Amino acid sequence: MFGSFSTSSLARWGQRLLAAVMLGGQVIVHLVTRPLHRRNTIEQMAAVGPESLLITLVTASFVGMVFTIQVTREFIDFGATTAVGGVLALTLARELAPVLTAVIIAGRVGSAFAAEIGTMQVTEQIDALQLLKTDPVDYLVIPRVLACALMLPLLTILSFITGMTGGLIITSTMFNISQTVFLDSARVFLGVWDLVSAMIKALVFGGLIAIIGSSWGLTTTGGAKGVGQSTTTAVVTALLAIFISNFFLSWLMFQSSAVTF
Repeated sequence: MFGSFSTSSLARWGQRLLAAVMLGGQVIVHLVTRPLHRRNTIEQMAAVGPESLLITLVTASFVGMVFTIQVTREFIDFGATTAVGGVLALTLARELAPVLTAVIIAGRVGSAFAAEIGTMQVTEQIDALQLLKTDPVDYLVIPRVLACALMLPLLTILSFITGMTGGLIITSTMFNISQTVFLDSARVFLGVWDLVSAMIKALVFGGLIAIIGSSWGLTTTGGAKGVGQSTTTAVVTALLAIFISNFFLSWLMFQSSAVTF
C-alpha cells in the first residue's frame, strides 16, 4: 500500500510539474502578445519586495558574519588575511546572496502564491474569472512572475551589500583587520560579471518560484486539505528548481576562466 501511494504521489507530482512547464510557456507567449495588468503587477511587486526586505537583510547580515568568522580564522593561520574581503565578496555575489534570497522568497512568497491561487481554485473563483472572460494567466500568473523576476535581483543586491557589511563589522571588531584592507581585497577580487551573474540567477530563480507557486495553485484539488498539500509541495519543488538551475547557471557562467565582462 505504501509503495502504491508513493507511486501515485510521484505520478501526480510529475503531472503538476509538466503543467508548470506548460504554464511557463504560456507566460512567455502572453507577455509578448497581450497587455499587462499593471495594477496587479504593482501590488505583487510590493508583496514580494518591500514586505520581504527585512527578513532578507537580517538573514544576509548573519550569514555574512558567520561565514566571515569561519573563513577568517583559517586565513589568519595561513597568513592570508588580506584575501578575506575578496573571498567573502565572491562567495556572496556568486552563490550565497542569490540562492539564500531565492530560498527566503520561495518559502515566504512562493507558498503564498500557491495558497492564494489554490484557495481561489477550490472555491471556483478561477472559474468565475473565466466566465467573465478574464484569462487567469494574464490576471493572476503574469503579475506574480514579473514581480518575482524584477524584485528578486534587487533583493539580491541588497543582500550582498548587507552580507558584506556584516563581514566588515566582524573582521574589524573581532580580528582587527583594517576596513581599508577588507574593502580593497573585495575590490580586487570582485568583477562586474560577478554582480551581473548574481542578478541573472536571481531573475531566473524569481521566475521559477512564481511559475511553480502559481501552477501548483491552479492545479489544486480537494478543498482545504488540498490547498495545504499544494502549498507544501510548491515550496519543496521551488527549492529543488532553485538548486538544480543554480548548478546549470553556475556551470554556464563560470566554467571557463576566460569569461569576462
